[in-house]
Amino acid sequence: MGVSGPIRVVVAKPGLDGHDRGAKVIARALRDAGMEVIYTGLHQTPEQIVDTAIQEDADGIGLSILSGAHMTLCAKVVQLLKERDAADITVFGGGIIPDGDIPLLKELGVAEIFTPGTTTRDVVSWVESHLRTPASRP
Repeated sequence: MGVSGPIRVVVAKPGLDGHDRGAKVIARALRDAGMEVIYTGLHQTPEQIVDTAIQEDADGIGLSILSGAHMTLCAKVVQLLKERDAADITVFGGGIIPDGDIPLLKELGVAEIFTPGTTTRDVVSWVESHLRTPASRP
């Protein structure tokens, strides 16, 4: 029997970055599209983010990073998901991320990166097409 109900996404602000307006805008857009969104708030560690995603049975984790620590923080989240046998949780991110780092993040296991100027409609569409559809994830 598959999982039923809406797509569940944890939106998180890892590290010391204190700017969360973009994360809140994305969280609201996903929620308005019918998804269940768990916003973790500011200053979360990768361990806290992964713990929340596992406890909430999340389909995805959206990381918002403006601090420049995206390589370290994204890598740690992906690594922890693998270590905790939760690599089926899709990680995507957004924020101030140099174009040259995007391929490296994808090699690490981050499914997609959204940079400034991406519309909320594009983020919602991507999440709907890349995370499970309701009742389809085993």
